[in-house]
Amino acid sequence: MNVMRKIFITQLILLLCFTGFAQILQDDFEGNSTIDTWYGDDCFMDISFTNPFVDSINPSGTVLKYHDTGGLYANVGFDSPSTINISDGTPFSLKIYVPSDGITGNQPNQISLKLQNNNLGQPWSTQSEIIKPISLDQWQEVTFDFVTDSYINLDPNSPPPSQRNDFNRVVLQVNGENNTDHVLAYIDDFYFEGEEQEETDDPVYDQLVWYDEFETDGALDASKWFHQTLLPNGDSWFNNEIQHYTDRLENTYVEDGVMYLVAKKESYTDQGVTKQYTSARLNSKFAFTYGRVEVKAKLPTGAGTWPAIWMLGKNINEIGAYWYIEGYGTTNWPACGEIDIMEHWGTNQNFVQSAMHTPSSYGGTVNHGGQVIPTASTDFHVYALDWYPDRMVFSVDDVVHYTYNPHVQNADTWPFDEDQYLLLNIAIEPGIDPNFTESAMEIEYVRIYQEGTVSAGEVAFEPQLIVSPNPVSNVALIRSPAEATGNSVFIYDLQGRLLKTMTIQSAETFVDMSGWAPGIYLFEQRGNKVNQSFKVIKQ
Repeated sequence: MNVMRKIFITQLILLLCFTGFAQILQDDFEGNSTIDTWYGDDCFMDISFTNPFVDSINPSGTVLKYHDTGGLYANVGFDSPSTINISDGTPFSLKIYVPSDGITGNQPNQISLKLQNNNLGQPWSTQSEIIKPISLDQWQEVTFDFVTDSYINLDPNSPPPSQRNDFNRVVLQVNGENNTDHVLAYIDDFYFEGEEQEETDDPVYDQLVWYDEFETDGALDASKWFHQTLLPNGDSWFNNEIQHYTDRLENTYVEDGVMYLVAKKESYTDQGVTKQYTSARLNSKFAFTYGRVEVKAKLPTGAGTWPAIWMLGKNINEIGAYWYIEGYGTTNWPACGEIDIMEHWGTNQNFVQSAMHTPSSYGGTVNHGGQVIPTASTDFHVYALDWYPDRMVFSVDDVVHYTYNPHVQNADTWPFDEDQYLLLNIAIEPGIDPNFTESAMEIEYVRIYQEGTVSAGEVAFEPQLIVSPNPVSNVALIRSPAEATGNSVFIYDLQGRLLKTMTIQSAETFVDMSGWAPGIYLFEQRGNKVNQSFKVIKQ
């Protein structure tokens, strides 16, 4: 392999790895800002208000006006585009002015800064808060240090803020909450500089190793999927579920690039047992250890429906499961480990959850987290798991809502060093809405990535394609060897949308990306028994 090709691949990998940067959240309300999501909750807010009290402490011409006219929980705040990293020497600071003629009642004069997780249905439920006293009728600078200042965890079981990795919302509140008193305040020069992120040794899951794009109408690809239909308890499924799982086209089929997994209300007899609902439960005929799972799905509706995208240990001792039939069933649940990438309950329509089941916590596990997806059943979303050797990271459309990272990893907390396989299903709960007739989980694709064999040290193989430059400003060049002629290249954005398809016809192929938004795009090559993927950064 020539030296220039080695250099290109090494640079590509380094670009994709997480490199150091300082996280800055600031706004002087005069155009110098990294914050574009300010909101006012139960109060009036103006982020371009003329400073009514210009002085030497704050000569700024423009400030944020905060006017609580009696809202019980009035506050202003913003969402951070990334996790807020708390460490030594990373205080929040701001300037504030509260005129004495702008307040009513006898509340203590104070300002509080709250850190929350906006991915939760109740973001405040796990918040951490610092309260600072303020003086009236003067500009003053206030700092909030979540390492050295006294803080309040609303949930006393929450760890210290410096050990948290789920904060992504900042809330400011003047003179407390749960009162109807009025407060007029002016805020300026908000600033936070988070700890510098260090390079990580995490593997980069950039090689597509298994997938189904559901490109052929009709029945599912039997080389990839197994229909699990055998009742494990003789007459029922677990969790008091009341459906039959079937392998019929009525319950699973592909049409126009989408797989439909359909739950139906109908009388159906199988294995000598009659039930009033049918659905499907799919096992992947592929199992793996460590990697990234992406499933682009639209969820069903109906109280009593319980769709899931999840994983079980290949070694589970469950009669009727694909890998049990193949002779791998040696371990009972939950010792085999269960990873719930996505669970959704029709009784809580727009909330999705991820969870972990292990010998240390199972059934009603305490290891879970979720977020609200307002269009869970009307739009497609990418549900993903990044499975590292030391933790699991769950996200929807790249917004992380839960990380499982037990401090002690042993057989009780971490049975996740062996192969797991994927399951897709819709269960029916006993409390199903009597008016329910049918609803489907629609899936556009399932993709599993693992770490490629290219390392930043020594390149182990000759790549089929080279994409350059990377990052790219306008036009990307795909260079390909002769044996790649005729192969297809598919280009997706990070939401999984297919943007462009092309066939390699010569040694050089140009891709015009000039009109595309900045970000990361996935180039996939398929053909000649080759499946390769490259991440390309568009500036």
